[in-house]
Amino acid sequence: MTDVTLANACLVLDAEVMHGGLTMRDGRIADVFTGTAVPAGAIDLQGDLIIPGLIELHTDNLERHIQPRPRVDWPHAAAILAHDGELASVGITTVFDAMRVGSIPDSRTGYNKYARDLATELWELRAADALRINHYLHLRAEVCSATLVEEIAEFGVDDRVGIVSLMDHTPGQRQFRDLDKLREYVQGKKGLTDPEFDAHVAQLLSLRQTYGAQHEKMTVAAANRFGAVLASHDDTTADHVATSAAHGIRLAEFPTTAEAAQSCRAAGIKVMMGAPNLIRGGSHSGNVAAHELAELDLLDILSSDYVPSSLLTAAFLLADLWDDLPRAIRTVTAAPAGASGLTDRGRIAQGLHADVLRIARIQGTPVIRGVWCHGRQVG
Repeated sequence: MTDVTLANACLVLDAEVMHGGLTMRDGRIADVFTGTAVPAGAIDLQGDLIIPGLIELHTDNLERHIQPRPRVDWPHAAAILAHDGELASVGITTVFDAMRVGSIPDSRTGYNKYARDLATELWELRAADALRINHYLHLRAEVCSATLVEEIAEFGVDDRVGIVSLMDHTPGQRQFRDLDKLREYVQGKKGLTDPEFDAHVAQLLSLRQTYGAQHEKMTVAAANRFGAVLASHDDTTADHVATSAAHGIRLAEFPTTAEAAQSCRAAGIKVMMGAPNLIRGGSHSGNVAAHELAELDLLDILSSDYVPSSLLTAAFLLADLWDDLPRAIRTVTAAPAGASGLTDRGRIAQGLHADVLRIARIQGTPVIRGVWCHGRQVG
């Protein structure tokens, strides 16, 4: 690959914004320089921002592509490529693709097994150099399921499993303490009748009672086997956080209360909240608003969750809220890199991955004008 130099830009560094540029060589940042000069052959960014490529730890986007409608199974290779291209277009250069492990066979809600086959197809496309950005796996271990043990056993240390999250969707607690909210969500998404929804709730409660403790223990062991980061999901109380800390969890996805977020901070657990929550001004499930945690200094990482383009938009909202652009950009770059154990990206520094974005801000909205992953322009 030939050198690529971006010049006359505003570099968003760890703690400051500096006028300068950078050179990318062999997939790495070879040089970072200051000033307004535009060397021969360089791309003149005309004062636009350069920020690190975004790092996404939890996204349902691939699942959305393989099942665009209930009971519609889209061709997986096409879905993976569409997902990969969409993420590149919105500035995400490293993604941990969330895949559910743990199914409920013959369930009316459609919770069927899919992760192992999908991951195999993903890695085949990666081996063929068909993907634009960096992919890792985030296995979402469903405690309320019948097949978690056998499904997670199908994955090994070569599967790039970077995160394993303990997902406990027992009705009446965590994300859906309010059963009316759960009814609204599930019936809206799956089209269940009232009797079918009631049967679904009863089934989940039975599965939790039968398998819950075994599934939690096995998931912790599996994360250790993969060398993956173990995450909690929807912690609500201080007791939930204490249990998470005892498991060795250091990343909390979407705590539902300020109490849980404060307990995470005290336990040294990083708090991740959804970018859609921040943009919308609140949680669709009626839980704590991301902006409340940001104002309390309890927000470390943002995730796009179910809207990939929300990650960049929300980071700039945080920049305005905190009046601190570098701090806000860290929530979508350096902070998720650190939480997932990736030490070779997430910052603009010599020797790190050449994953960078060119950003203009037009009427307050961040507009992507270029995306480079490993020094290759992908968007």
